[in-house]
Amino acid sequence: METFYLILVVVLFGLAISDLIVGVSNDAVNFLNSAIGAKAAPFKVIMLVAALGVLVGATFSSGLMEVARKGIFHPGQFYFSEIMIIFLAVMITDVILLDAFNTFGLPTSTTVSIVFELLGAAVVISLLKIYASTETLADLGTYINSSNALMIIFGILLSVGVAFTIGAIVQYIARMAFTFNYKKNLKYFGALWGGIAITVITYFMLIKGAKGASFMNQDVKDMIELYQWMIVGASFIFWTILFQILAMFFKKLNVVKIIVLVGTFALAMAFAGNDLVNFIGVPLAGYESFLAFQENPGADPDLLAMTKLSGPIKTNTYMLLAAGLIMVVTLYKSKKARSVVTTSLDLSRQDEGSERFSSTMFSRVLVRQTRTMAQGINYIIPSKVKRGIEDRFDFEQFKDSNIEQQKKDATSFDMIRASVNLVVASILIAFGTSLKLPLSTTYVTFMVVMGTSLADGAWGRESAVYRVTGVLSVIGGWFMTALSAFTVSFILAMIIYFGKMPAIFILILLAAFVVFRTHIFHKKREEKKTAREKSINGDEEKINEKNIVDRCSITVSEILEEVPKTFISVIKGLANEDLKKLRRKSREASILNKKAKFLKDNIHLTIDKLEEDSIETGHFYVQVLDFLREITRSVYFISKSALTHVDNNHKGLLPDQVEELNQLNTRIANLYEEILEYIREHKCTNIDSILEKQTELLSMIDQVNKKQIKRIKNHEAGTKNSLMYMGMLAEMKNILFYTINLLKSQRDFILEQNMDD
Repeated sequence: METFYLILVVVLFGLAISDLIVGVSNDAVNFLNSAIGAKAAPFKVIMLVAALGVLVGATFSSGLMEVARKGIFHPGQFYFSEIMIIFLAVMITDVILLDAFNTFGLPTSTTVSIVFELLGAAVVISLLKIYASTETLADLGTYINSSNALMIIFGILLSVGVAFTIGAIVQYIARMAFTFNYKKNLKYFGALWGGIAITVITYFMLIKGAKGASFMNQDVKDMIELYQWMIVGASFIFWTILFQILAMFFKKLNVVKIIVLVGTFALAMAFAGNDLVNFIGVPLAGYESFLAFQENPGADPDLLAMTKLSGPIKTNTYMLLAAGLIMVVTLYKSKKARSVVTTSLDLSRQDEGSERFSSTMFSRVLVRQTRTMAQGINYIIPSKVKRGIEDRFDFEQFKDSNIEQQKKDATSFDMIRASVNLVVASILIAFGTSLKLPLSTTYVTFMVVMGTSLADGAWGRESAVYRVTGVLSVIGGWFMTALSAFTVSFILAMIIYFGKMPAIFILILLAAFVVFRTHIFHKKREEKKTAREKSINGDEEKINEKNIVDRCSITVSEILEEVPKTFISVIKGLANEDLKKLRRKSREASILNKKAKFLKDNIHLTIDKLEEDSIETGHFYVQVLDFLREITRSVYFISKSALTHVDNNHKGLLPDQVEELNQLNTRIANLYEEILEYIREHKCTNIDSILEKQTELLSMIDQVNKKQIKRIKNHEAGTKNSLMYMGMLAEMKNILFYTINLLKSQRDFILEQNMDD
């Protein structure tokens, strides 16, 4: 029996390693977002600073088993075997849940997930105990400490609203002081801002770090607490004077860059010092439970109460360091961590562009009502004050004067906003911790970033509805974390309770399979994203008249060559009523359509990179993408129409219809072969032969249409058949028109370039 539970402890620690990996991938957004978004330093330097923060935070961790200390359940009411079931269910759920959020790039709270997983597993075991005894449902309170769970929910709501509001207010004040041309104003306010910021971060590190350091004795901790305000005051004076002196001797000193890097270190340290226990606390509690079981030889695991867990559990410093090293390696290796960071940066970047989230009715109404309210407030503000404020927030003026620098090294936001993000998040987390509020570092840092981006004017009319939808989606995901954590853990604990060792084995395999599948899914999605971006951006060289034609030709050819292939496959699938083939082709056509849409939606990225001498010919590239988008839209309509027809079990094509479509396919394939050769070889000769073939094909489609009308007249074809068939013919005509227009734009493109050369 002892061997069985030893195996379970080993399994718990194995799951802890997995949890550390997926956990740091999600929480990395907390401390990497600002530095990466503002490009405060090269990526490797930022990662080094964050890694040092994680390692220091690991040694500063109090080592307390946080979840047990919070008392989500009363461990003395559970037996050893029941406790192990709870812990196993929690760890398996946590690995699956956090990995899922990482895969979709959504930041969530590891604290909330672990708490509600413990709550879910403890509730189901409690209910099973109550069912097996004479107790009633009213006795659930003797097992579960529900007040703490409600406190955490309150902490979520409080931290979301407070962080967003304070972040917006502080950023507004900072922008009024520095403007977007902040380097000019740093000489006036830089030392003061640096003194305030570093002092806040120092206070933050004292509250979140030193007070819980495992290597400090209680006397040192008491002294820090006793003199904390004296330390803060001395720190402010010291740093302000130091920055002022440095600014006098080093003109190129960038105070805000120092603030951002120090803030990154501080938040990384706080993450490791606090959230690290969320990942390894449960396995450590399981290990302590096993030691208690060993201390009672011959004890029945189904009767040994776990009163030992009621007190705090100390963690070995070396074990914390080992966990910190795993997290550091994950930071450098995890691509999912970068996906989570990207989500936050996309929602907070200063420029508009392609948005990750679409708009919803709620976001549209909210933005519209906010604009109406803002217009009302704007009406009562004196004109001079309004002009002064607008001048301080004029990002476009700064952007226009630094357009070459932005092309060279575009940032999501500047370092003033990055420093505000870190300073406000630090002080809020420190203040919440001092009041013993169960704040989530993820919630606070994310909402501060959103608040500062709103105050900075990043949510303009071009992007506001999409950004609001994104923020609401992330917040909704946070509450889904609690619900899904509770539900999944509840179910898994029940399965383990009844299934014993076979169930544990199957669930571990299931968790491994889910993580593997999400890894493959994420990898494929990132490869597709990279391919799309490469098709737009190519390499790092400037786009000019010499290479834009090549870039355009490659992009267009890759998509156009799929058009006749899709036709042939769809007609074969439709003729044979091959539903599986039609579904596959419909998916491929959808991907092709999305690729063309992506190119069109992101055309500004290409235009921004154009050299000045290429602007006259660059508009042809815009025309080509417009026509390309319409072609893929028609191809998708044809494939979807055929799929819907067969999927609804309508009558298939008549033999004459199959023959007519095959003839059209052959002629279209031949036409496209000639068009693709023209585009690839950059021919600028006349296209009369292609136009003649197009005219013949259009005439042929008209003849086929007349034949179909005759079939309808003679009642040879049904209504559904006729609607689908004639719709396909109409889309074929559209494709031919758009293709020729695309070819003409390409021809004019080449001719214009040759004239310029």
